[in-house]
Amino acid sequence: MALFSLFRAILALGLLYACYYVYWHLTTGARHRLLIAQNKCKPVQKYSTRNPLFSFYLISQNIKAWKSHKVLEISRSRFLRLGVNTFSVNILGRDIIITAEPEIVKTMQSLSFKSFGMGSSRKPLQPLLGQGIFTTDGAAWQHSRDMLRPSFHRSQVGDLGMFENHVRHLIDAVPRDGTTVNLADLFLRLTMDSATEFLFGESTNCLAPGINTVSNDGFAEAFNRAQAAIVGDSRIRFIKRLLEMKASEADQDIKYVHEFVDTYVRKGLAKRPALLVTQAPSGTKKRYIFLEELVRQTSDPLQIRYELLNILLAGRDTTAGLLTNVWWTLSKRPDIFARLRDEVDQLGGEPPTYEQLKDMKYVRAILNESLRLYPVVPSNSREAVEDTILPLGGGPDGLSPVFCPKGQVVVWSLYTMQRRKDFYGEDSEEFRPERWLGENGLRVGWEYLPFNGGPRVCLGQQLALTEASYATIRLMQEFQAIESRDPEDAWIEKLTLTCVGLNGAKVALTPYQ
Repeated sequence: MALFSLFRAILALGLLYACYYVYWHLTTGARHRLLIAQNKCKPVQKYSTRNPLFSFYLISQNIKAWKSHKVLEISRSRFLRLGVNTFSVNILGRDIIITAEPEIVKTMQSLSFKSFGMGSSRKPLQPLLGQGIFTTDGAAWQHSRDMLRPSFHRSQVGDLGMFENHVRHLIDAVPRDGTTVNLADLFLRLTMDSATEFLFGESTNCLAPGINTVSNDGFAEAFNRAQAAIVGDSRIRFIKRLLEMKASEADQDIKYVHEFVDTYVRKGLAKRPALLVTQAPSGTKKRYIFLEELVRQTSDPLQIRYELLNILLAGRDTTAGLLTNVWWTLSKRPDIFARLRDEVDQLGGEPPTYEQLKDMKYVRAILNESLRLYPVVPSNSREAVEDTILPLGGGPDGLSPVFCPKGQVVVWSLYTMQRRKDFYGEDSEEFRPERWLGENGLRVGWEYLPFNGGPRVCLGQQLALTEASYATIRLMQEFQAIESRDPEDAWIEKLTLTCVGLNGAKVALTPYQ
């Protein structure tokens, strides 16, 4: 009797599934088939099948690449092996499209912006970053962006006096006796100091002499470890679940980070009564402080904390990563260092004005080339929030449209796209700033995208480039020679939420006498 009951239950479930399948086939399936036919869509090439054994092999290969600091190169090698710029991989039954095609990125970030969202890709970040501009979509994202926008008014970005104060502390922290210094550590402190003053109205002063920086350094270290752990957890999360592993020690780092930022939150909330009776500055006269606008908008300490952390991540890590990669390159390329010296020397040792900064073409070319070859955010993703069409990527040649159903994840590899030879020439893997100069210099579109594009284009783009340019010029004015102390000849990736060279920028700098 029990066996008969089990058989009936299985049969009922089978019939239920068959009914659902027929219903889906006649409704959603029919709609999909119509879209595919109308747009002449073709499937993308597959790198892996639904075979679970191959999925596990691919996952183990990815984890091995991550541990050996070769994720970006392994990803790029798959494009080269298939000979197309878009393909799909199947991870435990879920197809993910991976592309290095500018037109697809343009579609997701601009032309069909409302058809794509962050989806589940940002969920691993929420224990650290919560709900903020980088982890939300829709109205919540737009509100965060509207509050942040005045921070990057021309009058604020062009205030080089604030940068000079922090860069002066950076210069004073560099050894002058030829001992090795890892500039990466100093750049992280520099960008922490400037970002907190710029956005919070009060600097951490990690680089300031005579300041007790134990808690500030502790925050920086905890922030770095928490990011690394979150990225690692997102890559091996399924294994942790299978093995029922306990939560990582990153919880303690996340707690430390939150408590540190909460000190600023409390200071901001203490000013709230006075701020509520005053109007926020427009950005043209009095400095606009992001924290002050946050506490005008809400008294929720968690919302304020996470909004601050989201922006601090961008303001600190991305600019520090860019500076680190630039100065690693300068230490390895005396020819570039010498040409940069010629341009900087035209300032006669005086700190540049904002207008002069914008005219320093070789400085900007070096930054552009670093962001091209070593993008600080080397990959990104979107998830379709409705059925839509990608303009190409399908078929044997990758040129046919692709049907993109709701829930489809599309990842783009900026690292691969910005090394494509059809865009950047046969020397696309060489660091050559000259490609950006002169009448025949690069005029790029969506194939060069270090700051994203469309409605989610990075608001802090000019701030990052201004700070990186200014810090580089001022260091060049103080130190006449550089020597690499990194034993590695090639740049090696260190991938967390952002990407920087594994060994940072270990150098010895010789000051002017």
